[in-house]
Amino acid sequence: MKIITTIARLLLGIVFVVFGLNAFLNFIPMPPPRGAGGSMMMILFSSHYLYAVKSFEIVGGLLLLIGRYTSLGLTLLLPVIVNILFFDLFLDSSGLPLGLFIAGLALFLLYAFRRSFAGLLIARPEFEGNAHP
Repeated sequence: MKIITTIARLLLGIVFVVFGLNAFLNFIPMPPPRGAGGSMMMILFSSHYLYAVKSFEIVGGLLLLIGRYTSLGLTLLLPVIVNILFFDLFLDSSGLPLGLFIAGLALFLLYAFRRSFAGLLIARPEFEGNAHP
């Protein structure tokens, strides 16, 4: 299980670092999406919002590649993955196979590191400090 987790972590990290850096360096030419997906990408690109998202991809991917703060890396990447899936499902389905692949890797890693996220599922967490919540 440890070897499979490491492979999944490295694969997901590589995907996000490579595609995140591609937004800044453009070393993999990619045709723009058509239709509504293309319009959305144009808005994200022209507003520079895409660069902020890609920065999170790079940082999250690097954390996965390094193998330290993996839970933080997954926390940064999971909202991006949800948006990738929504984009693929609702705007342009040409990237759906890659979206499903990275979502599968992320879900596997989320399961593998479930102890790190267990505190998120506590209905009434304990508060440490002098003030009451």
